[in-house]
Amino acid sequence: MLINVSFNDIVVMKLSKFKYKLPEELIALHPTQNRDESRLMVVHRDTGKIEHKIFKEIIDYFKTDDVFVFNDTKVFPARLYGNKEKTGAEIEVFLLRELNTEQRLWDVLVDPARKIRIGNKLYFGDDDALVAEVIDNTTSRGRTLRFLYDGSHEDFKKTLYSLGETPLPKFIKREVEPEDSERYQTIFARNEGAVAAPTAGLHFSRELLKRLEIKGTHFSYITLHVGLGNFRTVDVEDLTKHKMDSEQILISDEAANIINAGKDRKNKICAVGTTVMRTLETSVSTFGHVKPFEGWTNKFIFPAYDFQVANCMISNFHLPYSTLLMMVAAFGGYDLVMKAYKTAVKEKYRFGTYGDAMLII
Repeated sequence: MLINVSFNDIVVMKLSKFKYKLPEELIALHPTQNRDESRLMVVHRDTGKIEHKIFKEIIDYFKTDDVFVFNDTKVFPARLYGNKEKTGAEIEVFLLRELNTEQRLWDVLVDPARKIRIGNKLYFGDDDALVAEVIDNTTSRGRTLRFLYDGSHEDFKKTLYSLGETPLPKFIKREVEPEDSERYQTIFARNEGAVAAPTAGLHFSRELLKRLEIKGTHFSYITLHVGLGNFRTVDVEDLTKHKMDSEQILISDEAANIINAGKDRKNKICAVGTTVMRTLETSVSTFGHVKPFEGWTNKFIFPAYDFQVANCMISNFHLPYSTLLMMVAAFGGYDLVMKAYKTAVKEKYRFGTYGDAMLII
């Protein structure tokens, strides 16, 4: 059964349907002082009612035995600046994932890409503490680098990360600041591997989690290592032709059991963010139960879509044309979500990574 599907959902979904006017000043450049004090818009799917709250008031919408599903991925300092041999030209290198620990091979993006060819050497750090050689091209901006380092893998990672900075998305148009290393990370981050934060989780403070725990709600932690595909532009008008980048996911037996027990009790299963929603929908059985899973997903969710696991969702306010907005519209219903976004602009909610949150119930 499709939930809250309007006529607009049933026609073929086009990219142009996810355009809306977003004044640049509404894109949040910094987080709120306290994690749980951002604004919260509550959207009721059954009635279409929209409420305006503070995030920590989210506790009022949940009861004993409801389940929150969090993404416990941890962001690493993925953006480095180096210089090209001979010319000394400054190069930005964005680390995507480690391909081989022994050979120090990494999958990266480089900018400006046209200047970086196979065989080039890149130097990082004031005293050229690290050197990398370009050994392959992967995509237009993608390269495979081999870092030349003699020490242990642990020392290599320490050196590499000391040279990197917090990988804020490009739409946050400011320099990275020391507080970003803490605030661009959820308080429950523990499995390293993401190059972008699962932003819905950023609103949870230790105090709020404790209050939810005292109320008797359950927490399930799954992992999706967020990649740059989240920010990749959609280049096709027909959304069925868009291909998502693959991202690594892990659902443990324990995490699956907590979710499935909640489903069997008919409690709320709240997906904290689009990354959690995508992970759950990747690993669902025909009976609507979540299966333990370790592997990759390139699942792309847009209207109309029949969700099997979560019955409520927390998400930030996403930018126009983004795949994240498309998933939220699939869950909340296209018309209702676009109306909510229009309201958010009018009420001057803060958009993007460090912005405010929406709860869809």
